Amino acid sequence: MITPLTADALVLDTPRLRLRPYSPLDIDIACAVLCDPEVTKFVCDTATPEAVAKIMLQITRRGAGGRVGMWCAELRDTGEKVGDGVLTPIPVEGTETDWAKLVPEAYPDDPIEVGYMLKRSAWGQGYATEICARLLRFAFEATTLDQVVACTDPDNAASQRVLLRCGMRDCGTGRAYAEELPWFEITRAEWCAAQASNQ
Repeated sequence: MITPLTADALVLDTPRLRLRPYSPLDIDIACAVLCDPEVTKFVCDTATPEAVAKIMLQITRRGAGGRVGMWCAELRDTGEKVGDGVLTPIPVEGTETDWAKLVPEAYPDDPIEVGYMLKRSAWGQGYATEICARLLRFAFEATTLDQVVACTDPDNAASQRVLLRCGMRDCGTGRAYAEELPWFEITRAEWCAAQASNQ
């Protein structure tokens, strides 16, 4: 049995952002990213507000005592919502995250991926790097995960740079979302070694 984390332990701060568990009240930022074709270009099909409303209960699910799921990213000084970050099971032959694999008492069997989406007005300000780095820290400080993975669209060079900046290794390609995609990994040992070298 996995001991649930407290609500406070799931709120993660960065220098400029606060990451807190996604809730149904975050439908505004969900629509801001999922209904904008420029934002979804490299990530998923563009949704309608009606479609987003139908999936809010799914995408707010959490697993492993709260440790796996989606976080809303908001500016610490104003509370403005700028996007999201995830630690979720990565699908291999499926084309979407299987939210049903997020259950309170266990970690998903699939590898856990780190990801993020930002509304357009928040692009180019380094927020993606803050989200990714903070979620990796959480993964290796507050969970038992030994590895976190990520993939990107082949043409999404900006996201690939974010992953490398956060210490993830370029592993060539890997199978995810029913296709071969640029693949990145970081292990607990690698993350710990990087933290030690930065002290």
